Amino acid sequence: MSNAEADLIIIGSGPAGMAAACEGRALNLSVVLLDEQVNIGGQIYRNIESAPQDRVKILGPDYVAGSSLASDFRNCGARYLGGAVVWNVGLDGAVDYVANGRSHQVVGKHVLLASGAMERPFPIRGWTLPGVMGAGAAQILLKDAGALPTAPVALAGCGPLLYLLAWQFLRAGAKIEALVDTTAKNGYLHAARHAVGALRGARDLVKGVKLLATLRQHSVPVYSHASELSLEGTTRVEAISFTHRGRPVRIPASLLLLHQGVVPNTQLTFSTGAEHRWDAEQLCWLPVTDPWGRLGETPLYVAGDSRSIVGAQASAVEGRLAALAIGENLGVTANIARRAELQSQLKRYTHLRPFLNALYRPTAENRIPQDSETVVCRCEEVTAGQIRSYVELGCLGPNQTKAFGRCGMGPCQGRFCGLTVTEIISQARGASPADVGYYHIRPPIKPVLLGDFVP
Repeated sequence: MSNAEADLIIIGSGPAGMAAACEGRALNLSVVLLDEQVNIGGQIYRNIESAPQDRVKILGPDYVAGSSLASDFRNCGARYLGGAVVWNVGLDGAVDYVANGRSHQVVGKHVLLASGAMERPFPIRGWTLPGVMGAGAAQILLKDAGALPTAPVALAGCGPLLYLLAWQFLRAGAKIEALVDTTAKNGYLHAARHAVGALRGARDLVKGVKLLATLRQHSVPVYSHASELSLEGTTRVEAISFTHRGRPVRIPASLLLLHQGVVPNTQLTFSTGAEHRWDAEQLCWLPVTDPWGRLGETPLYVAGDSRSIVGAQASAVEGRLAALAIGENLGVTANIARRAELQSQLKRYTHLRPFLNALYRPTAENRIPQDSETVVCRCEEVTAGQIRSYVELGCLGPNQTKAFGRCGMGPCQGRFCGLTVTEIISQARGASPADVGYYHIRPPIKPVLLGDFVP
């Protein structure tokens, strides 16, 4: 096992990670950044350095914005370890990872967790059929390889990414069969409470209007406020059926992309034993931090979407603020004006967030499957009905479902099912998600081989 020392170790090369590295280096801190991908950019700016110009044009200006940050990172003097699968983070600042088939360790005085977000589970009937994917996964294929559907595609769910991907597909020449929007009618009423903030974030609202206009120009059918979604098929997906304006609708589809927003990737923060809270607005777990992202009294910090969903620009600012706080802990006096400037930017970039959270709050029927046969844990093929039967037998929380039926014990380690299991048990018990809790996440965070530890 090789060892190295640094003032700051960063996990994740998305906006928060790259920006934190740049700010840390400006403070003359030694910085090491690790990412599972070989190339920098995270998921938002994936493949930003090598994407051909025609693909960059398709992905749009928000993607292009990552080029400047990537360039700044490359020139800041931080050490980058790509292809590094982090499997453990210690409270002493030790980070264990596997790269090139060998286990390594790097030790930092402070560690910043910037592991970003992941798509929220969308457990409806048929969601495990071949031909069904997450919209985020489809976008990754587009960014990485320029891959496009060869047949008309249907998109279903809610959230800005659904419309952004549809816009990108249309610009790339793909055919969209339909967009099925599950945003609840009362979502607009709930979002109206945050209208003032939405107006302050008017630039982002204008972007949304442009996306909708593009769909209309291409005559893409948009079914608003759809409910009772179900995917049909035997060996693969064949159609999506739903209710729209009180009438049943069925749309044939050989490729169906699902999405109902993203949630923080909390696997690393949970694994450290850090405190988390259930957020009733975002309907997910959030790590409890101080204003600068610090986890308790530890040398660990969190920034960006892994702390709370805030978007690319705000994530970058959070990364910089965390770096300033870390620098101060190491005796580098923070520039008060710089901190104030960043705090002002953070407010500006998050004005629209409460509005979006309220508007695109996923409906219960798409989060908590009532159909007993719907698979919840894809790895171990555990259904919603089985989880409810565990509760009847005395199961109180997600961690106990492992003993009842191996739920959450597969290769994904609960990433695909964790939130759903919490909410199913919460509903069955009549208890709050906060009382039900989450899986006990332990290292290794990602599957590793015994051979990786052979000298």
